[in-house]
Amino acid sequence: MIEYSEKDIAVLIPCRNEETTIANVVAGFKAAIPEARIYVYDNASTDQTSQKASEAGAQVVYEATPGKGHAVRRMFADIDADVYLLSDGDATYNPSDAPLLLKTLSEGGYDMVAGVRDGITKDAGRKGHAFGNRIFNRLFKVLFGSGFSDIFTGHRALSRKLVKSFPAVSSGFEIEVEISVHASQLRLPVTEIPVSYTQRPEGSHSKLRTIPDGFNILKSMLILLKENRPLAMFGSLALVSFSTSVGLSIPLIMTYADTGLVPRLPTAVLSATLILLSLLLVVSGLVLDSLAKARIEVKRLTYLNCRSS
Repeated sequence: MIEYSEKDIAVLIPCRNEETTIANVVAGFKAAIPEARIYVYDNASTDQTSQKASEAGAQVVYEATPGKGHAVRRMFADIDADVYLLSDGDATYNPSDAPLLLKTLSEGGYDMVAGVRDGITKDAGRKGHAFGNRIFNRLFKVLFGSGFSDIFTGHRALSRKLVKSFPAVSSGFEIEVEISVHASQLRLPVTEIPVSYTQRPEGSHSKLRTIPDGFNILKSMLILLKENRPLAMFGSLALVSFSTSVGLSIPLIMTYADTGLVPRLPTAVLSATLILLSLLLVVSGLVLDSLAKARIEVKRLTYLNCRSS
């Protein structure tokens, strides 16, 4: 087995307006994994992030379209390597955890090793984010049946096959959710290990917005559910529609049995409409499910055709 240190390693750091932390982050990764190439994708910063990163020894690329998803998508497309280490430029992750992530990926034959952030579900400096993290992790498990315990971690080791088969569509922080869905969808070998996580240094400001970003992540989850498990989504809606129709119909049927009359015609029309709607939803789910399975097979073929690390 080839040791991870003998492979071509790329450290990918998407960031925006992180001039106070990026130099230390780059220096930390250069010390932890000196054999790695370090890339900083400056995501439309308005400060000196690019300059600081370049002075610290990183290869800097400017991505003009705001949104972490845009930066990650371009990184995955631009950079060729055997293994990838994805992290953030805000100094909340410890670069010294990187060798363990890479070693676990290499020795375990995994396609992804996700760093579970220590204490993220308890506080991490913003209780709203900690609460949202717990809720979304549970929701992810319900929707996609995965055992991930921290779907939002930005500290991951990834194989070339996963990176090059990943069709990123997210534009913001929900990109981490999409990576987890991709791994679950293709049933790739993945694991999690604990990593340290700290609050941002003084003078560094988070771009996360609790309510707007929470809404965007929820919307992204529903879109990913529609794209990847449409039968489950449309089948659930069909069940709700059918159950509502039955609930409305029972009193009408009982009245008709007693009197031979249908006194509430609008309710009868609504009930019939809901039955038709439930049938349409089931048919739509079946059609979209067939398309989703075809897309999964295309992604699986892309994954299998990628050069192994």
